[in-house]
Amino acid sequence: MVSFFENIPSYYRTAILVGGLLLLWIIEGMIPRFRFRNSRYRHAGTNLVFTLTTIVINTACAFLIVKASQWTSANRFGLFYLMKLPLWLHALLAILMLDLIGAYLIHFVQHKTAWMWQFHKIHHIDTQIDATTALRHHPVESGFRVMALFVAIVTMGVPFWMIMFYQSLSAFMSQFNHANIRLPKWLDNTLSWIIVSPDMHKVHHSHYQPETDSNYANIFSIWDRLFGTFVKIPDTTSIRYGLDEYQDARYQEVGPLMKVPWETMTPYTKEETNFSGQQHL
Repeated sequence: MVSFFENIPSYYRTAILVGGLLLLWIIEGMIPRFRFRNSRYRHAGTNLVFTLTTIVINTACAFLIVKASQWTSANRFGLFYLMKLPLWLHALLAILMLDLIGAYLIHFVQHKTAWMWQFHKIHHIDTQIDATTALRHHPVESGFRVMALFVAIVTMGVPFWMIMFYQSLSAFMSQFNHANIRLPKWLDNTLSWIIVSPDMHKVHHSHYQPETDSNYANIFSIWDRLFGTFVKIPDTTSIRYGLDEYQDARYQEVGPLMKVPWETMTPYTKEETNFSGQQHL
């Protein structure tokens, strides 16, 4: 496995991303959690455009990530190199820390920092959540996530192959926990003790702010439980997705979404929201 991820071609990584998406797309058609109000294909088309921008940003920043990883390995720099760890334990801890710093913490910070939220909220404007929603991130937000990953690599000491393995796992898990699939309640609940399940993450996409500001994890649900950001609701089918002030149909189109962070009069800020006291309908 070390050799495979150390030398994994870019087209393999693309195949993992596309293959996982297609698999979940098929399953969504078989056991959907909700029926689309509008065209499922048009919705996917919008989100896929953001995938292209993410690929551009990640490709542009790949040099930074590769060099950081090579430097930490060559100099045995980072927390994990201070201990004599067997390879399997180093890999496990690396995946955990990359998930904590590169996914959970940067996600939490974007919700709590007003100017960063302006970019992240494009992800939350989606009113029909499915596997393609995992791809809807503003290009600037993609930059935030790359920098968080860089910090994790340098501080922890993560070899290149572990980063490639993590990114492959992270991409699939993000698609899985956004997927519009209806799992048996007992299965979803059981999964949520270890990994982020679809019902667990759907709470995060609620229009109700106390729920929006919860369940930040991507792979391991332990982070939300450990830091007190885990929220569970009895009936996730009652969730209304999106942000109240961005329900207009134009906000499901690429152009208006790209402009949202720079709109002169921002319709939604956390200080001005009327979410508090709202209840599910």
